[in-house]
Amino acid sequence: MKIVWQLERATVRDVYEELLKRRKASGHFTGDAELFFASVMEAVRAGKPTTRIMETYDGRALRVIDQPVAGGGWVAAFEDITEQRRVERERDRNRHFLELIIENVPATIFVKQASDRRYVLVNRAGEKFWGMPRAEIIGKTSSEVFPNSEAKLIAARDDELLQSGQPAFTEREISTPSGVKRTIASRRLIIHDEDGKSKYLLGVVEDITEQKQAAARIAHLAHYDALTDLPNRVLLRERLEHEVTYAGRGAQLAVLYLDLDHFKGINDTLGHSPGDALLKAVAGQLQSCLRPSDMIARLGGDEFAVVQAPLDHPTDAATLAQRLREAVTQTSYDLDGHQVVIDLSIGIALFPTDGTDVDQLLKSADMALYGAKSDGRGTFHYFQPEMDARMKKRRTLEVDLRKALAGHQFELHYQPILDLRTDGIACCEALLRWHHPERGLISPADFIPVAEETGLIIPIGEWVLRQACADAAKWRNDIKVAVNLSPAQFRNQALLQVVIGSLAASGLSPGRLELEITESVLLQKNDKTLEMLHELRGMGVRIAMDDFGTGYSSLSYLRSFPFDKIKIDQSFIRDLLSSSDSPKIVESVIRLARSLNMAVTAEGVELKQQLDVLREMDCTEMQGFLFSTPRPVEEILPLVAEKPVNARRSA
Repeated sequence: MKIVWQLERATVRDVYEELLKRRKASGHFTGDAELFFASVMEAVRAGKPTTRIMETYDGRALRVIDQPVAGGGWVAAFEDITEQRRVERERDRNRHFLELIIENVPATIFVKQASDRRYVLVNRAGEKFWGMPRAEIIGKTSSEVFPNSEAKLIAARDDELLQSGQPAFTEREISTPSGVKRTIASRRLIIHDEDGKSKYLLGVVEDITEQKQAAARIAHLAHYDALTDLPNRVLLRERLEHEVTYAGRGAQLAVLYLDLDHFKGINDTLGHSPGDALLKAVAGQLQSCLRPSDMIARLGGDEFAVVQAPLDHPTDAATLAQRLREAVTQTSYDLDGHQVVIDLSIGIALFPTDGTDVDQLLKSADMALYGAKSDGRGTFHYFQPEMDARMKKRRTLEVDLRKALAGHQFELHYQPILDLRTDGIACCEALLRWHHPERGLISPADFIPVAEETGLIIPIGEWVLRQACADAAKWRNDIKVAVNLSPAQFRNQALLQVVIGSLAASGLSPGRLELEITESVLLQKNDKTLEMLHELRGMGVRIAMDDFGTGYSSLSYLRSFPFDKIKIDQSFIRDLLSSSDSPKIVESVIRLARSLNMAVTAEGVELKQQLDVLREMDCTEMQGFLFSTPRPVEEILPLVAEKPVNARRSA
């Protein structure tokens, strides 16, 4: 559409100016009418064409071209560009959106010109990854940005991409412009122009350094122990499988199983953190004893294994075992201010003598270790065929032991404890007996250690407490019952409730229950153990220290807890008449107990002469075959139901 305006006619000028004012008044013109008219007049007088964009009231956009004509007028051409403006704005919005996405993508994005390899785009992530502002990258080539060695690699990859024309993916380590080594996953492709020629090189670089490190850590943890960083059981088996395959050609090797003696007591006493520190220190000591061809692994807990290969002679394994023990025992470990010395038990299995495959070798080494621990620990044992038979016997015993409680195969015998002041029975100690349906009576020395190792001592000990309280409730009110508690029972937080339940169910007065504990209970000295002992004593239950004098710190424990009674170990009573030291020790203990207001029981009294000496020392109580052997409950009832027995006549 065209409109012709003639400036010579004043009426036209007036009409045009009036038109603008009216459009302004009606809201169809948003600018300043007078300024707009003045600008048009100025352009016409200058004889220059002008172009402007006009917005109509209904939202349309018009491009207005004013073309001056001869005679002082102008021709105004109007073109509706509404759709064109919409398309342009949509394009601008899309471009802004794309730029926003590229800027905020966490991966590095770059674009280079294919012709000269100069960077034309680098996003924000690229600035951060490369460690320099994009202003120092844009317009430059790789050789101007990266270290020389890295720039050459980039140039070679660009050449390869342009020659192949195919997208490329690589994972590699690079040197960033800031000199930092990083691992990247890079995807690169070519952007072509309308003619199909290579115009740009586009690259997307993802920093996968942390991912690679995490994957490496996971792979490491799959084969190495997290605490000591030694190989774990998985890697041990892999190494053994390799060595067994090689050894099958005529070579020999040894597998050593190692266990830290009494580590659990240290862990329970000092806590897990010092225990972990000890394991790490010991691991270092053990590793220092090995050859480069040997291997040590941590199996878990305080157990380690060593593969000694090659082995020139079977005795070389014993030499190594002794060297390992010496390295550990000759070191004093400082654990939070506590000086700890520890020893090893070691089991040795040889290939091919003790096994021709990995499983059999490990099993043989484990059985040899069990044999070393059964012999008192702090030693090493080679595997012997009879160990397999003993292990099978032990496993059978464990299975039978689990059936014994449900099958009512246990019973209690009671051994009286005589009060030497009244010659009457003061207490009866409950002693567990197991009548196996096929093997007959099994010694407690055979099954109690198995019960403690397997945790069966917890339910068995609960049964003993309940049964002893129920039996004692039928005795005279002045006779107590003594029950032994193992360290494992004290680690059970339900012990207090078991004691309360046993007393409540039987109706036995708490003062008639005497709980005997050994030094090993106090070896796991901690606040919870002492708190439980005080709670039991607060209920009225009496606490006695059993086997007094056999531990290295028995005296110190008398300060940590106020016992009601101490029982002198029978080894001192046995030597009472033949040793010059035993009488002095026994008398000292009796005097000490009297000064602390504690009763004293002498265990293992078998001779009248022993009893006479104890009376002269003013010992409080005695227990032993001289007065009575342990008896079933039916046989003990007559003794605890009648008047006090005169021990002098009985003896």
